[in-house]
Amino acid sequence: MKVSLNWIKQYVNVSLSPKEVADRLTMAGSEVKGLQVIGESWESIVVGRITAVNPHPNADRLTLVTIDHGSGEETVICGAPNVAVGAKVAFAPVGARLIDPHTGEPAKLKRAKIRGVVSSGMACSEKELGISEEHEGILILPEEVEVGRPLADYLGDVILNMDVTPNRPDCLAIVGIAREVAALTGQSVHLPDAGYKETDTPVESKVSVEIMAPDLCPRYCASLITGVKPGESPRWMQERLISYGMRPISNIVDVTNFVMLEYGQPLHAFDYEEITGGKIIVRRAGEGEVIVSLDGEERTLSGDMLVIADQERAVAVAGVMGGANSEVSQFTTTILLEAASFNPRSIHYTGRTLGMPSEACMRFERGISPELAMPALKRATQLIAELGGGQVASGVVDVYPGKAEPEPVVVSTDGVKRVLGVGFSRKQIEETLISLGFECRPGTSESEVVAVAPYWRSDIRLPVDLVEEVARIIGYDEIPTTMLNEPIPPHNPEPVIMFKRRLSRHLVGYGFQEIVSHPWASQESLRKLLPQLALRAQSQIPESDLLRLVNPMTIDQTYLRPNLRGNVVAALAANRGNIEDGIRLYELGRVFRPRPNDLPEETEMLCGVLSGPRYASSWLGDAEPIDFFDAKGIVEGLLAQLGIAASFEAGTDESLHPTNQTTIISNDTRLGVIGQLHPAVQDAFEVPEPAFLFEVSLPALLPLTLAGKMFEPISRFPAVVRDMALVVDAATTHQKVVDIIDDFPLVEEVALFDVYSGEQVPSGKKSLAYRISYRSPDHTLTDDEVSKVQQSILNKLSGELGAVLRG
Repeated sequence: MKVSLNWIKQYVNVSLSPKEVADRLTMAGSEVKGLQVIGESWESIVVGRITAVNPHPNADRLTLVTIDHGSGEETVICGAPNVAVGAKVAFAPVGARLIDPHTGEPAKLKRAKIRGVVSSGMACSEKELGISEEHEGILILPEEVEVGRPLADYLGDVILNMDVTPNRPDCLAIVGIAREVAALTGQSVHLPDAGYKETDTPVESKVSVEIMAPDLCPRYCASLITGVKPGESPRWMQERLISYGMRPISNIVDVTNFVMLEYGQPLHAFDYEEITGGKIIVRRAGEGEVIVSLDGEERTLSGDMLVIADQERAVAVAGVMGGANSEVSQFTTTILLEAASFNPRSIHYTGRTLGMPSEACMRFERGISPELAMPALKRATQLIAELGGGQVASGVVDVYPGKAEPEPVVVSTDGVKRVLGVGFSRKQIEETLISLGFECRPGTSESEVVAVAPYWRSDIRLPVDLVEEVARIIGYDEIPTTMLNEPIPPHNPEPVIMFKRRLSRHLVGYGFQEIVSHPWASQESLRKLLPQLALRAQSQIPESDLLRLVNPMTIDQTYLRPNLRGNVVAALAANRGNIEDGIRLYELGRVFRPRPNDLPEETEMLCGVLSGPRYASSWLGDAEPIDFFDAKGIVEGLLAQLGIAASFEAGTDESLHPTNQTTIISNDTRLGVIGQLHPAVQDAFEVPEPAFLFEVSLPALLPLTLAGKMFEPISRFPAVVRDMALVVDAATTHQKVVDIIDDFPLVEEVALFDVYSGEQVPSGKKSLAYRISYRSPDHTLTDDEVSKVQQSILNKLSGELGAVLRG
């Protein structure tokens, strides 16, 4: 935000240098990123008066202009159309530094001979002075400016380039910055008188307002000015707008922009004759309603947007931009002036959805106070009546369904000391808050101050807000630096954070790359993961199963994601075509699920996906593609490194292949799933080849890693290895066999090394071959001992699973 120091000085006495003002504001929380000095290069440029204008003897379009600059007269050659005898101008002598209109770069003015006549200086345009881009004519100064006065003394200024924080909409106004400067320098603010004469005609007889959406418009104020004459605004107002970076348009429009910059309250001027019935209706837009905005663009609105309408149609998009059908023109004679307060979220949504960011939108979406509407309306009404020659109807329309009494906030000297580490007296606290416009009174104890925030401060809600006001106005540099009087407490890392880092290290070791995606999802992306929806004749996932955003930025960001799968698989599809070798991606993040009458459930999840060749390209030949057992092996290795024993059961996850998936179980707790993407899901995401996904719940996994571990010494005795080939039913799972074998105490390790079904195995059967390692912790096992255990295992397998040794 650009702030003119000269403009600030109209409301508060400033004795500090521009740099000191910038430093004070920055230390108080309103950062000044830079200073722009206007007139810094105008050392020799002065105010001159044209005493004669004569035609150039050798050029029809040029004139010889004689200028009195206070120390004599000089003749310059000028081609501007607005030169006139008696006009006050900016005179630049030879040697002055000006902006070259052709290159935009500074250049030194030289004496020049043009068509045989010497020009000894220049009558400058705004562009040559660097004030604006205007160069159609020379700059004409007011008559009251004395001849010979340095131009820098009259037009020079310092522009503060400020970075206003989102919680301080009051500082998006010149008066707001003036209040800050006054509090920091011990001065008082002098606001302009906003009084004006009124006619005998009451405004209520001409204008009425109905608010049909009070949740989106807590206040709407309006005044009526008749007999106005649109035209050019005065020079001083144009200078103020130009200093901010705005282009002057007309006296009516310039007033609304000027007061918006002055008070921070956006306003809008309607051509009253274009308001059917003289009635303003503040309502939600109809779904698909169309309005042509002031920029000439046709805008299609939704039912979530707010419009200002008359009895027939919308005449403005509330808080964002007016409509072309009620625009003020050169033929306008009666102005209906609006100052209103709108819901910040509604304005933010409308402005972003329609692609219509504006100065008004920026202020409304930061939450300016509804109380600001009335003083700004009166100030703008006064200026329009003064500059447009109009007459003001008696009174104003003020519809205020959202009126609320300001809540007092209590702060104590003990509370200030607890937060800041330094004590201030109650008197110091009161004086500081009063300098900012707060109303203060004693509290229930000697140490308490009860403060009511001024109407322009919408950011004050808690006692700590008052503590911050005290600290920044008294000065953060006034808070003494003290050493810690206690040892620094030991670092106690958050278990979930450290656990996620540990998981990441292991996964990176397995060749995975981490992705970080937005926590949003759409119906379309979620439906891709559920191919069975079509079979159940469902077109959408029920809204009750999803957490919908109140104010989504786009249709793709309508919901908070209920899982990580959609984003991870989408990342795989987007990157697979750019990577020749296999791709392995994972994400650690939160998923969100609604809970009735409660805050949503937020669960930390791990989701990984892998696809492509198992190994990188090599001269040894093409690598086999990744399969289900690669994914399962990675999860088993990850769990082993975490010290978690897990088993696997057949799964029923809809997103995964029905015969190529498993559920991860540990201590009767479901940890997650592993499986191949369902072919329909693979096609929906346009993944070119089979992909394998695993998903693990961190809240289920983390407690299993926190249990204490006992030291187990390495056995001094050798292991005995035996093989066992079993014939079992085709439906019998490897997990069931392993669970039985592992139950025997001398069994140290079981590994499946062969699976066979074919001619040598009866129909409906399969062969599973296992390598079993036996070891005793206290002696060397004999063959007889191992044979007895192996026979016991075989007997149990036969009794429970019907297994027989393969011949």
